[in-house]
Amino acid sequence: MAKKSKGNRIQVILECTEHKASGQPGTSRYISTKSRRNTPERLELKKYNPILRRHTIHKEIK
Repeated sequence: MAKKSKGNRIQVILECTEHKASGQPGTSRYISTKSRRNTPERLELKKYNPILRRHTIHKEIK
């Protein structure tokens, strides 16, 4: 079995900011990992939103 380490990498959920503001039903979310030590602030990436059919900014939630 693989070791379970408490390391610095954690899973984060990225949610589209433009989709939320548009008022359309549904959400665009992605799951990614980040390093707690290198990026303590919230992650912000450009990802594809299939509902809006374009690349938008997705921010970390929680």
